[in-house]
Amino acid sequence: MHDLHAATADLDPPLAALDLATLDANAADLTRRANGVAVRVASKSVRCRAVLERVLGAELTAAGGFAGIMAYSLREAIWLTRLGARDVLLGYPTLDRAALAELAADPILQRSITLMVDDVDQLELTRAALGTDLVRPRVCLDVDAALRVGPVHLGARRSPVRSPEQAAALASEAARRGFDVVGVMTYEAQIAGLPDSNLAVRVVKRLSAIEIGRRRTRVLDAVRAVTGPLEIVNSGGTGSIEVSITDPDVTEVTAGSGLYVPTLFDHYRSFTPRPALFFATPVLRKPTPSIATVFAGGYIASGPTGPSRVPIPVWPAGLKLLGSEGAGEVQTPLSGGTELEIGDRVWFRHAKAGELCERFTEIHLVDESGTRTTVPTYRGEGQCFG
Repeated sequence: MHDLHAATADLDPPLAALDLATLDANAADLTRRANGVAVRVASKSVRCRAVLERVLGAELTAAGGFAGIMAYSLREAIWLTRLGARDVLLGYPTLDRAALAELAADPILQRSITLMVDDVDQLELTRAALGTDLVRPRVCLDVDAALRVGPVHLGARRSPVRSPEQAAALASEAARRGFDVVGVMTYEAQIAGLPDSNLAVRVVKRLSAIEIGRRRTRVLDAVRAVTGPLEIVNSGGTGSIEVSITDPDVTEVTAGSGLYVPTLFDHYRSFTPRPALFFATPVLRKPTPSIATVFAGGYIASGPTGPSRVPIPVWPAGLKLLGSEGAGEVQTPLSGGTELEIGDRVWFRHAKAGELCERFTEIHLVDESGTRTTVPTYRGEGQCFG
């Protein structure tokens, strides 16, 4: 923290700063954990082109064990492809008619971008938006990877496609409608997105890994019977790389949060968290000798509302949010601020990786020598993809 603090001392907060040495160490750790399996970068967890280039190379395609981008929006995928990316997999379906029409008009976009589908209605609406039967878009099938125990659903609510029969039927329908089915994705949110906080969670993760491993094999056999060999079998996230790579069918894993390491990734057993991205904001008030009130700070992460989604003050040590106010829209009071004075700055960590970049137009990159380079976030480049 001291290095980031010193390197940005001449700047007026609030500001976001990234420790490049830690970022590089985190990137190396992700590829080490993947053990030779390609790591696709989840751009939603990065949202900064300069960081994507540092990991994937200037052409945004592949470098050092990383290969390809998982985008969260077709407009984003098109923007990244125009910048040089040649392997962009959408992580979610799209119904953006203007973006689909742009895809249909450009062979480079068609070769570089793979759409995600999990429903015949998506195929129908996509084909209508393309405006032509001559284009054969690349598509990947999103197969539900949640664990179901009786009526209980453990995992993200994503795809309605779960069984081998459903996957094969969707692949057949996609082919019939003029789409090239090139991949299958299974994202085990209940493994990748849950910290190893207690024994119950670890049991659920173990059961989930066994269940999806067996079912994925059957799903892939069924889809390949329709399509032939698949280019992409995508699985996992930062928190589940070791689980995903045990399946020899998996061709790639996805990770992004592991580059910045926000607070939601502090309690995993599979890797040691090394936070790289922080934000700082100034002390504006001292309502009591022990409370310091900083500007803004209420950068609440998506997901179930609760303590795990709020930013955490990390420097100086000993500061805590007030339970009666929390992190605020325009001010955040902190207890334990006896030593702080008006004008001092407080450093925070945020809860989810790339979402912080929606709050800042730039990130200050600080290397081991303390040299600072300022780069724009997506927002700073005028890009907002929802």
